[in-house]
Amino acid sequence: MEHREETTALISGDKVAGTEVYNTAGDHLGEIHDVMLDKRSGHVAYAVMSFGGFLGIGEKYHPLPWSTLDYDTSQGGYVVNLSREQLEGAPVYADDTPPRWNRKYEQDIHDYYGVSPYWTGPLPR
Repeated sequence: MEHREETTALISGDKVAGTEVYNTAGDHLGEIHDVMLDKRSGHVAYAVMSFGGFLGIGEKYHPLPWSTLDYDTSQGGYVVNLSREQLEGAPVYADDTPPRWNRKYEQDIHDYYGVSPYWTGPLPR
């Protein structure tokens, strides 16, 4: 049986990491560093985007609610409706200071981006 990393609707996690992220103006913002999955539902809760830094030094990581990203086939990456300025004020962490992934931190992320938390609504189909 052939192992496939991508179909028209599905993509493996290791292919998501490294995918570029743009804003709606077409500006390159960063790339997906990792994804965070909800253990109970199995759904992707966050895309952790790397932003800034040079050659991996000084990078900051922005957890973006998965619902804020849209995949754009023409760009070959994800698009978010954020400016660089909005991103600079967003919840962020560095490699040496990972966040405490608790409901308060997650609620702060969703509040900042103005989207409903993934755990409050119906599960996506």
